[in-house]
Parts: sequence; C-alpha cells; structure tokens
Amino acid sequence: MAEKMIQEQRLDTLVEAFKADSVQYKELQTPADTESKRRILRSLMNIRMPRKMNDSLLKVQDEYLRERIRENGIVTLAEIPVIRNGMSIWQGDITRLAVDAIVNAANSQMLGCFVPMHTCIDNCIHTFAGVQLRAECNRQMNQFRIRYGRDYEQPTAIPMLTDGYNLPAKKIIHIVGPIVEDRLTPALEKDLADCYRNTLDLCAEHGLRSVAFCCISTGVFHFPNQRAAEIAVKTVSRWLDDHTGQVDRVIFNVFKDEDKTYYEELLQ
Repeated sequence: MAEKMIQEQRLDTLVEAFKADSVQYKELQTPADTESKRRILRSLMNIRMPRKMNDSLLKVQDEYLRERIRENGIVTLAEIPVIRNGMSIWQGDITRLAVDAIVNAANSQMLGCFVPMHTCIDNCIHTFAGVQLRAECNRQMNQFRIRYGRDYEQPTAIPMLTDGYNLPAKKIIHIVGPIVEDRLTPALEKDLADCYRNTLDLCAEHGLRSVAFCCISTGVFHFPNQRAAEIAVKTVSRWLDDHTGQVDRVIFNVFKDEDKTYYEELLQ
C-alpha cells in the first residue's frame, strides 16, 4: 500500500512537471483518476522534443517507470522456452523482456513516435525507456548530420544501438524496415532480410548474447505478415548456423495471434 501511494505521488509530480515543461498544455486540467493521469503523462512524454530535463525530475521519472514495468511483470529468458537452435517465440509487450537487446521498428528520423498514445512499438519503447532515449537518439542523429549533411535520415536496414534506460533490456537496437507501398518486390524482401542479418551482426560485435526481434515492417510499413515471418526465420536460422556461439538466444516477439501462428508453423 505504501508503494502504491508513493507511485501515485510520482505520477502527480510527473504530470504537473511535464505540463509545465510544455507550451501548449500548461493549463491542461488534470483529472483525478489514475488511468487518465497515466494517459496524460504518456501523451506529454510522446510529444516532448529531445532536450535536457532536470536531474531530480529524471530520478522521479525513472523510479516511476521502473515500478510500472515491475507491475507489468518482467519476463526473463528462463521463462521463455527454446523451440530449436536457440530460437524462441514470445507473445506480449516487448518492454517486459529482460534480455541483452530488444529491436525497435523505428522510422528514418530515429526519434521515436510523436503521436500521443499511439499503439506502435516505437511509441511504447520510448515511453517506458524514458525521455533519455529520445535525447540519445537525437545526439546520435546530430553526429550523423555533421558527418553526412543536415538532411541525413537513417537508411533502411542500418541498425542504431542505444541504452535501454528504464527497460529490463540492457540495450535497444533501432532499425528502419522496408516500406511496401504498391507491391512486394525481391528488393524489399532483401531489405527485410538485411534488417535481421545486420542486427545480429551488431549483437555479435557488442557482445549481446540475447535479442528479441519485433515483427519488423509488418505494421504501418505494410510488409505481408506471413512472408515477413518466413524471411525472419530463414535469415536468423542461417545466421545462427554461420556464427556458432556468437548469439545464444533469439526471440521472435509477436503481438498478434496471426503472427504467433506463422512463427509456430515455421519453427515446429
């Protein structure tokens, strides 16, 4: 009960601080119920541009987010059975996974989703990691712009590594998947395979022994779900065969029942 009261106090503190930090929503009326306050806080976090935040407030944010994640339930590798060759399937919220790295389906701006309460994985990961994640992504992108020009955007299938901050995962690998606009082509299929291959190469380079992949490009990027699963399993399986002992566990994190069925059929 005491922790619940402390958590409510953290929530109240954060809502008022993020309101004060914004221009448009300073005078927003704060509702009384917890769920509405959580929605307001998440929305204000989602729209906040990357900039410095007071250290004492960051501490409150970190304590609040870590307790929220603890309440949601942290899932360890030991709780996820191996199906074959170090590969697993897990259905649920990727922000609960205590692994070395989770994969975020990012956009080419690499700053997360700015749409309040959007259900995409990019929004969810940035929300529960905390505002430090967007700030780090911005720092890395600014360095790329210095090197490659002010209009630089992250290319498809080139992963970017950041800390996990408040997530149970140690690291986050952000990657831009291919966008299917008219029809699926061999070039787009190769791009998706490269997303998995390049991410695993990055894991091996940085000593990340366990990684959870989301279903890259199957959401608003319109890659057909079944074909995406086929490419993912084939690419990962071949990479693991070719790089024995470099990555111990690969988890295919699915959210939809449809995707779970495809991966189960491919890994059986």
